[in-house]
Amino acid sequence: MIIDLPKTSSPSVSKKLVQLRNDVGAMTLGRVLTLVIVVDDHQAEEIIEAANDASRQHPCRIVVVVAGNRRGANRMDAQIRIGGDAGASEVVVLRLFGALANHGQSVVVPLLLPDSPVVAWWPHNAPPDLRRDPIAQMAQRRITDSAESANPKASLKRLAKVYSPGDTDLAWTRITLWRGLLAAALDGAPYEPVVDAVVAGASDSPSSELLAAWLAQVLKAPVKRVRTRAGSGVMSVRLERKSGPVDLVRPDGSVATLSQPGQPDRRISLKRRGLAECLADELRRLDADEVYAETLTRGLDRLTAPAKTAGEAAADGETPSLAEARRLARRLARVAAAEKSSAMVTASPVPQAGDEATVRKATARKLASKPTMREKDVESSKPPTKKRAPRTAARKSPGT
Repeated sequence: MIIDLPKTSSPSVSKKLVQLRNDVGAMTLGRVLTLVIVVDDHQAEEIIEAANDASRQHPCRIVVVVAGNRRGANRMDAQIRIGGDAGASEVVVLRLFGALANHGQSVVVPLLLPDSPVVAWWPHNAPPDLRRDPIAQMAQRRITDSAESANPKASLKRLAKVYSPGDTDLAWTRITLWRGLLAAALDGAPYEPVVDAVVAGASDSPSSELLAAWLAQVLKAPVKRVRTRAGSGVMSVRLERKSGPVDLVRPDGSVATLSQPGQPDRRISLKRRGLAECLADELRRLDADEVYAETLTRGLDRLTAPAKTAGEAAADGETPSLAEARRLARRLARVAAAEKSSAMVTASPVPQAGDEATVRKATARKLASKPTMREKDVESSKPPTKKRAPRTAARKSPGT
């Protein structure tokens, strides 16, 4: 259900929500937080759809602040979405015009759920300093996305300078699976320290920068960055140890291969995480992310600008070859398919009709009370029964 409220105010929107609650039911029941989204008009629908998908895991009230034309008279057009148009949440879209577009916090405050946390999200252009932004000041968690900025590397440096507990970035959320796989690979034998590491990623990927910074901060070892083509994201990670390298390579953006000495090669599903999945992951926690804070404020300072491309580094033996990784992934897929095919058990076909002579012989034996082989087997498997002794005492005659 979508209700349009043109030329309205925040109190009118709040009253309409109360009326809908009385008519439709307790819409706010189970809402765990208020998600405030600040977005441009031409990107609003895509972002609202992602927020609706994330709300199925975290029911919330979504307040979308859309800055319209700042010229002309002050005006606010509102839209309320509930039911199937709002996922597991209720969505309030506020389109602000005129000078009101610069004061989104004034229209948001009356619509916040009482006694519940506030999370603010800037899907594209975040404020230069979150510490001074009015909407950011009212939120316990502040989510940005440096990958959507014009200069991702400059955006990371700016976020590092103005970081405060509660800040996070979706570029960090996108490497959660990478960090988990690498940590698991180092968690087993031979328990050797990593002497150096190489991260291959796109030149426009802030996730590659954060992954390399995290490795440098955690391993306390030198980490190199090599460039891949723009838009490819994180491609590979090599962790060099005394016994040999640990290679995690994702050449096609969906399936990765993990190779390490003394263990068989593995084929792992490592798809790129969608926007709704990353947002839902960040809404799971409302406290500060200390690992992200150390990576952003300390780990980035340990990195140097990439001097080689992935092809040059592979030719020098510093990184795994992407072509070899593709061939390895195809070979592992064929082996897995063959093993699955050989493990299948096919049932014997059911006979369509019985033999007439066999049926007649079985019927004749049954009529002659001759047990069949199956009946003999069943009878022999039964435990022996004790026979009752016959009564030998003579019945007394009457009168004795």
